Amino acid sequence: MNDIAIIALAGFTTGITTVLFGFGGGFVVVPFVYQLMLRQSELAGNAMHIAVATSTAVMIFNAGWVSYRNWRAGKLPAQTLFPLLWFIAIGAVVGSCLAGVFSENIVRALFILYMLVTIGDCLLRKGFFSCSSPRRLSLSVVTGGGVIIGMIAALLGVGGSVMTVPLLRRHGYAMGECISASNPLSLPVALCGAVTYAVIGWQNIPVSGFLGFISLKILGLLVLTGWAGIVFSRRVIPALPDIWHARIYVILLCLVLLAMLLQ
Repeated sequence: MNDIAIIALAGFTTGITTVLFGFGGGFVVVPFVYQLMLRQSELAGNAMHIAVATSTAVMIFNAGWVSYRNWRAGKLPAQTLFPLLWFIAIGAVVGSCLAGVFSENIVRALFILYMLVTIGDCLLRKGFFSCSSPRRLSLSVVTGGGVIIGMIAALLGVGGSVMTVPLLRRHGYAMGECISASNPLSLPVALCGAVTYAVIGWQNIPVSGFLGFISLKILGLLVLTGWAGIVFSRRVIPALPDIWHARIYVILLCLVLLAMLLQ
């Protein structure tokens, strides 16, 4: 399979996971782009930064479109969404600034560590695979949790889904509600992260076709195929039962972790 086909497959898959699981880019895109960049000697030294930056830019389009469609359909839980949104945005600014400080190896190690912690939390702590009565998020969770979510998500280019979904799930929300909230909550992370990676990578990439660390060619292909995946998932894939929605969510996290460990 050639590089274009690999990226197209990653983009299409990302569109599907954006709708079903709130993964607007990172957990699908980062391993694929990272692998492709390692094959190019002039870019291999910045492979992880390019993968994270391009993934972050993809989220603007994927999460933005799905959020707009959910808003039009009245599916955005505003009471839960807006208190978290502002604090995630603050954390995203901090995380984006830190992204220019850490080295390539540190970012990759943090990505893997974060995946291990998230999967372990879902599997070992009670509450993720069962849905209880919804309860309000406390002030400390909204403020401190929101800032931490934004900071980590922007630093690693993973969006907010991987943290907001488990957080809301443990507060009694159904998976469908968690996913609907996770896409708009990823937007401040995506916007802050994309701008930061474009600026800090401005002088670091020796070839054309890049906006800082963002690969414009890969971005364009991922967005087009991602939107195709979004349309496909909305029209073809039926709604998942809540328990299977949660189980498949964790399985996908495990697959992406395996892909990163094998690089």
